[in-house]
Amino acid sequence: MQELTQQELIVRVNEGEAGPLAVFMYTPLCGTCKVTERMLDIILTMKPNLPLVKSNINFLPQISQEWQIASVPCIVIIEPGKEKEFMYRMQSVDEIYRRLKPLVEQELE
Repeated sequence: MQELTQQELIVRVNEGEAGPLAVFMYTPLCGTCKVTERMLDIILTMKPNLPLVKSNINFLPQISQEWQIASVPCIVIIEPGKEKEFMYRMQSVDEIYRRLKPLVEQELE
């Protein structure tokens, strides 16, 4: 999973590469974030072309304020022409997979 800085994320979301994107927001000391990252690694094994990146929220002051990130872990789902969707509850690999799978299908269109 590629890690993006605040500037890279701003460019990716606002100025360039169109298409769906999921951003995993975490902090290094968050135990639940580590569990979520392991679940996302499993999903990436099944869907390696999933448009998923990660960012340490400690280094995203502008984005975390603009997007109003309430807590971590958080997966922000960005689809062109739609409102951002925020996932805060990471109950299972299956639940996360079902929500992220359509992003791969959109990439193929």
